[in-house]
Amino acid sequence: MGLHTVGTSVPDTSSAAPAVSRSYAWLVFALSFGLLLSDYMSRQVLNAAFPLLKAEWLISDAELGTLSGVVALMVGVLTFPLSLLADRWGRVRILVLSATAWSLATLGCAIAASYGQMFLGRFMVGVGEAAYGSVGIAVVLSVFPVGVRATLSGAFIAGGSFGSVLGVSIGGAIAQEYGWRWAFGTMGFFGLALAAVYGLVVTEKRLGSASTSRDNATSGERPPIRTQLPRLFSSVSVVCAYIGSGLQMFIAMSLLAWMPSFLNRYYAMPPGEAGLVAGVFALIGGTGMILCGIVADRLSRKASTRKWHVAIACSVGSLVLLMAGFHLPTGLLQLVLIAAGTLVAAGTAGPAAAMVANLTPAAIAATAFATLTLANSLFGLAPGPAVTGMLADHLGLLGALQVIPLVALVTGVVFTIGKFSYEKDLCRLGLLPDLAPKTPELQS
Repeated sequence: MGLHTVGTSVPDTSSAAPAVSRSYAWLVFALSFGLLLSDYMSRQVLNAAFPLLKAEWLISDAELGTLSGVVALMVGVLTFPLSLLADRWGRVRILVLSATAWSLATLGCAIAASYGQMFLGRFMVGVGEAAYGSVGIAVVLSVFPVGVRATLSGAFIAGGSFGSVLGVSIGGAIAQEYGWRWAFGTMGFFGLALAAVYGLVVTEKRLGSASTSRDNATSGERPPIRTQLPRLFSSVSVVCAYIGSGLQMFIAMSLLAWMPSFLNRYYAMPPGEAGLVAGVFALIGGTGMILCGIVADRLSRKASTRKWHVAIACSVGSLVLLMAGFHLPTGLLQLVLIAAGTLVAAGTAGPAAAMVANLTPAAIAATAFATLTLANSLFGLAPGPAVTGMLADHLGLLGALQVIPLVALVTGVVFTIGKFSYEKDLCRLGLLPDLAPKTPELQS
């Protein structure tokens, strides 16, 4: 039986099993994950085409960087409003339109005849991709039990790392063999095909019984959005989840951005080899998101605060391992410790996303994840590489990388504050999800 609720809207913390079958839930996850891969492959294929575009159009590095940066800019500007629209108009509709938009825009890049046309294409790629991460994860979590939220969130977010590596590696191979236009074209057609399948298989009607029923569990109708939005910041613990996740992403993104340069400068690897090895580190980081999410879910079956324990352990672990690694002389042991630190550095992603889902209403789940995405961008993804670069100008790159892990100290404190507020906040909201009776586990 479920715990009683207070008020007319509650977080998505019901212990009831979703109203869709296990096989359909996993199909939704697979298709959503596939579109996430397409998202990042379309975004990162540009990096593989940099040398060819520069040679063909004689453009500057600053112009190349702008082609990459405009996508991130549009994602940052439009994530929140488009996610809010998805919560009101229909998440599947927005996902299919988004995937179609970024795929068509990528095809537009393939036929661009000038820098201006390429810039417009990349601008539209950013518009299409703006809300996919937040809306996609909201759809996935709506068809699974609460008890696997951290695992699924970590796996979904890790798709960004995997997609980035695939975009650069596959795009680079195609560009080298057939030219950069075919690299963009391949990514565009792949995205369009997935969007078509997604639109046929995943529908609002099929998902309605899984999400709408919980949105309206107490009131029988969809609550007004203006009454739900304040709940995005209504508790200390959810604010701590936003901030802690963003700060830990500061470390993860700094490592991702500067690892190729670190390997080039201190291990004398040529750029191509350094990029390949750095890609392995990116995959390690993505794997850590999944593994830490699994651990968080398993440990939290009987005690709701254990997700916070996992987040704190990941923060402290990244601090110790990365500080030790970057203070060692170059060699195998240093790389092993850095790899171990990379494994846990972004491991807070799954637990943090699960805590945000537990503490915010299901009716605005996409908007809540958009808020988490903004926090990750403002506190981590945007400033991380830039601050590391500024420190490197004064301390050298190695010195900067020795300092950056100290951010995890602040992260640990923030997550600790959230931990002590979590159950009190859940009591005030009316639910303690992880203390509720056993939730059905989904198995592949």
